[in-house]
Amino acid sequence: MSGKKEKKDQYSRLYWKFVLITLACSIIPLFLVGWGIYSYYSGFSRIRMENYFKDQIGYHQKIIDMFLRERTYDLKLVLFTNSCEYLKQHENIVRIFNTMNIEGSFFTDLGLIDGDGRHLAYAGPYDLIKKNYSNTVWFKEVMKKGVYISDMFTGFRNVPHFIIAVRRSNNNRNYILRATIDTEYFRSLVENVKMGKTGEVYLSNQEGILQTTPRYSGKIMEKAPLPAEFFHEESGIGILESGGKYPGRNFPRQLVAYTWLENPRWKLVLKQNYSEAFKDVDHANRAALIFLHLSLIAITIISLISARYMIYAIKKWDEKADRLNRQLIEASKLASLGELSAGVAHEINNPLAIILTENQIIKDSLDELSDELSDLDEKFKTELSDSLSVIESQILRCTKITKNLLKFSRHINSSMEQINLNTFLEEIIQLIEGRAKVINIEFIRNLEKNIPSVVSDPSQIQQVFLNMINNAVDAHEGMPYGKITVGTCFDKIRNGVEISISDTGSGIASGYIGKIFDPFFTTKPVGKGTGLGLSISYSIIKNLGGDISVQSELGKGTEFKIFLPYEITEGLKDNLNSTKDGRK
Repeated sequence: MSGKKEKKDQYSRLYWKFVLITLACSIIPLFLVGWGIYSYYSGFSRIRMENYFKDQIGYHQKIIDMFLRERTYDLKLVLFTNSCEYLKQHENIVRIFNTMNIEGSFFTDLGLIDGDGRHLAYAGPYDLIKKNYSNTVWFKEVMKKGVYISDMFTGFRNVPHFIIAVRRSNNNRNYILRATIDTEYFRSLVENVKMGKTGEVYLSNQEGILQTTPRYSGKIMEKAPLPAEFFHEESGIGILESGGKYPGRNFPRQLVAYTWLENPRWKLVLKQNYSEAFKDVDHANRAALIFLHLSLIAITIISLISARYMIYAIKKWDEKADRLNRQLIEASKLASLGELSAGVAHEINNPLAIILTENQIIKDSLDELSDELSDLDEKFKTELSDSLSVIESQILRCTKITKNLLKFSRHINSSMEQINLNTFLEEIIQLIEGRAKVINIEFIRNLEKNIPSVVSDPSQIQQVFLNMINNAVDAHEGMPYGKITVGTCFDKIRNGVEISISDTGSGIASGYIGKIFDPFFTTKPVGKGTGLGLSISYSIIKNLGGDISVQSELGKGTEFKIFLPYEITEGLKDNLNSTKDGRK
């Protein structure tokens, strides 16, 4: 009782060791991998989002620059392809203005101005024909540069707007074609990038004055909401913290990307609250934490279950080891019996050799005294000669039996020979057929004619066939009659011969099919089988380069199929020889 309790305590300690080792080996790598994935994914997601912002603002900059450049080309085309006298006509400039707005409401108005700043012609909704622009900033800039795009200003109309102006010199006289860009259209063009709920995009000039109205913060021509010192390069992206370098600035943490337009030098800014920009990343991180905790729970449960299963398996293996130990004791007894059989066989061989020698002397003497025994009846002489031949054949049979006993008790060297399987099987059937007839078992031969000989070990092949056929006979125990079918046929695909041995015996349960070639496994009653015959047969066939398979149905019979190649490869011969040497 104390022994069982001690073993139970050992299993319990082993169980908790397994649990702790499994948890340590699982949780530590899980934390390391989780931390690595978290760090990599967070960095990767941040870089990806920043690259997305860069792509968006770069693409949008090109669109705005292209729009302003196209509108500038429109004005140049009108000014340099039409005469000033033509453009002075009101109906002509109105027609040109309407034509320029066919594809979209790009321009609010269009005017022709002379070198003194006076309107010569005007098309638009405002009363500006009498206005003089000689003192305005944009007029002085266009007279100096030839082409000028202004910042936002209110001007004579007291409405925020910006203009594009192009100058032409003709006969020492200057003419300026000036157009006002539609503010709402331009704002929609700039704000065409929507970045979630908190994202916004806007333009500001070099002094930080807004040139468009952002979605949420500030108005056009007011100071931009973000500090100008943040934008110290041609383009960039960064995280703007509330406070910190910019104390007193009241805004949430933001992801900001910016770039400068070519002409005018306006700054295009794209920004979004950091929490919204990286919402998916934060969500993934939370999901990762949840997954990590679930993984810990799952690992703990699996550790407990696996440890319990391992302890159960160890218990089963211990029980199996105990059974094997008992079987090994039985096997050692069989080995001792084999040694005894070998000794008996060896002792029997000596008198058999003497009997065989004396029998031969008698036969030789009869041949030498044939003249002196001429008076004997011929029939008697024939019967005497036949009797001596029968004695010789029976002595040889006994010798063969003792050799077989020696083969089973200890390994003897055997050579590879050409074997006619049909003849070989016929001899083995004849050896067993007498015993089988006593219990009403009939042998059926399906031996295919003209099968080529195979090169194999006859002693080992004999051992396999004897074992298989004897098992087939034993499978009919308790049955009134039965049939055993032995067949051979070509196997052209595998280049060999297939031998089938089937019976109508009791069959094998499906759960045992996968175990019948295991050592010490037997379906025979206790004391009638060792469980070694099929295991040895399987090993022999495999060593000879063949294969063995079984099909069975409980209550209907069993069929074994054995494949043998025509020739054994050199590698198998070497392996077979090394196996023999190891058993000597």
